[in-house]
Amino acid sequence: MKVLVIGAGNMGLAYAKALVKSEYLSKENLMISDTSPEKTLELKKISRFDVYTDLNECLPLADIVFIAVKPYHSGDLLQELKPMTKKDQVIVSIMAGVTIKTIQDGLGIRKVVRAMPNLPAQVGKGLTSFTASEEVSRLELSTVQNLLNTTGKSVYLDTENDIDASTGISGSGPAYVFYFMQSMMDAAKKMGFSDHDSKVLVSQTFEGAVELFNQSDLSPKSWMNRVASKGGTTRAALDSMDDNNVKEKIEEAAYAAFNRAVELGK
Repeated sequence: MKVLVIGAGNMGLAYAKALVKSEYLSKENLMISDTSPEKTLELKKISRFDVYTDLNECLPLADIVFIAVKPYHSGDLLQELKPMTKKDQVIVSIMAGVTIKTIQDGLGIRKVVRAMPNLPAQVGKGLTSFTASEEVSRLELSTVQNLLNTTGKSVYLDTENDIDASTGISGSGPAYVFYFMQSMMDAAKKMGFSDHDSKVLVSQTFEGAVELFNQSDLSPKSWMNRVASKGGTTRAALDSMDDNNVKEKIEEAAYAAFNRAVELGK
């Protein structure tokens, strides 16, 4: 089995590196392509896999093709790929908002998997939601999921609407976490802590809280209640958040990302 990754940006490289590191795929069976001669030259110096600028040289050899480019490049790219694509190839798209039908029509093929990874895939802690056209066999889908899992965990969803919804939760979610972390670090610095100490205070707090959550069956709300006591400091903070409708604002933000994903697919 040969895999081609088209696009050497953050996510394309994350998948390429994870596939080789996991040893699920040998470096001889992994190819990566990018249109930038400068980037491909750089990749050849630092990578252990074959790098191409000419898709004619690599696309016909691939059994599974990851398309990891920005959505606004999709139209031109699909047009370029169509004459070279084989009908038995499985296309795995991680282009946000680009529908399975758009890819099927653009390439003239039927086997398409639409996936939505998130940024922690770069460190093997990602979450990828994915769905597929009915023409993708169970064996092919299992193979694709194994490839996706090299960057963390994955979850199969029944519909593309679910993929758009997952964009608002896990796809864009790391940015929400970083937003909250930055706000806490800014508060810490205003309280007199150094940049270094602010980072340690916040990062370890997040890491510890997530670990507690993952190692139990308790809900986040239950953990909140365990930390907060009546009349205490934590309750004062949570009451302030409730008074300022922070929960509702977070939900609105998630829906904004969801709605934008739907718009991109139109």
